[in-house]
Amino acid sequence: MTSSPVTAPLQTAFAAIDAANAQDPTLEDGQPAALLYGQRMSAEQEGLFPDASDRLKIAARGQHIERWTLPRSDYPEGRAGYLEWRREQGRRHAARVGGIMADAGYGEEDVAQVEKMLRKEGLKRDAEVQALEDIICFTFIRHYLGDFAQTQEADQLLSIVQKTARKMSPEAREKALAAFEMPPAFAEAFI
Repeated sequence: MTSSPVTAPLQTAFAAIDAANAQDPTLEDGQPAALLYGQRMSAEQEGLFPDASDRLKIAARGQHIERWTLPRSDYPEGRAGYLEWRREQGRRHAARVGGIMADAGYGEEDVAQVEKMLRKEGLKRDAEVQALEDIICFTFIRHYLGDFAQTQEADQLLSIVQKTARKMSPEAREKALAAFEMPPAFAEAFI
């Protein structure tokens, strides 16, 4: 499979997203963490959806744009605080990436769809929103689950893996089973 060509507006949008994420003061593997995350998201997008629209490519690359500027610690502990923080992050990411897209020459319809994707509106109902969620889940499993697992109790970790699998499309769950070695209890969540 070959990937779709990179357009000039897409290059412009990627450059702006990468420049913003290069400011992340947190380093991972010697790079700004948000920049590395965006690159990992793009790599997963290419693997899962090589013929993706510019919209999906941009949403994947910008999914955590400038995430560090709104720390989780600014919100109350617990699930309610976490969900409030996550919703605000989605709104902020959507607005920031939408502005970048407009500056790069994308029309209102494309901008609105990417903003919808970044706010995760239409999950399980909108193919592009679901595709972005599948990319997010693959990125988490491939790059972050191992370290995250070290901080969780076994039953809590299983619950998180089950929730991750439920967010994914049936096709993505099937691909995950083929792509990742999993303990039987984890693999069961993807069936």
